[in-house]
Amino acid sequence: MAGSSPVLEDDSLISRLDRRLLVLERFFALLSGIAIFMLMVLAVRSVGGWAFFNAPLSGYVDWIEAAMPLIAFMGISYVQRDGTHIRMDILVSQLRGRALWLFELISMVLVLLLMIALVWGSWAHFQRSFDFGAPLWSRDSSIDIGLPIRPAKLLAPVAFSVLCLRLALQVWGYGRALVKGLEAPVAVPLVMDAAAQARAEAEQLAERE
Repeated sequence: MAGSSPVLEDDSLISRLDRRLLVLERFFALLSGIAIFMLMVLAVRSVGGWAFFNAPLSGYVDWIEAAMPLIAFMGISYVQRDGTHIRMDILVSQLRGRALWLFELISMVLVLLLMIALVWGSWAHFQRSFDFGAPLWSRDSSIDIGLPIRPAKLLAPVAFSVLCLRLALQVWGYGRALVKGLEAPVAVPLVMDAAAQARAEAEQLAERE
């Protein structure tokens, strides 16, 4: 279930690091949004050119492939921060106190280990795209218009590294809550039940009106 979850802040070190990382996450999410908008512009250009001038945009599929990491990966840390990434919290929402923080801590540790492995694998994949005996040090390009793919391959380990930083902060936050028995820890998304989410959404709509 995906829903906005509050992230509390204070003057502690973990909260300050959380806010600093959020600046980078928002920038990456902005890049992802711009990429989606530009693909919409390219789609209009391609379809319009084909319909009216019988000349669709050359290399349209190549540009989609190059922009896919921007769309798929760059905003993932941002949504992980506030709990809006897809997650199944039917069971988690029933837990309270240390049981909840223990469950979340174990989950974050497992995800962090997985993401570290993905950073290593995606970086190795990026390195394999180099061929110093080829023009521009690479033979790795798209099929249609020969668009270099190396920049797109680099985006995966970069985005995954930022996500690892976010997960490390959340492991710290949940571990801190578990040890101290906190009811509302900072720098982690707090689980909201369906009623609380409905109230929060209603308040947001009321504020817009």
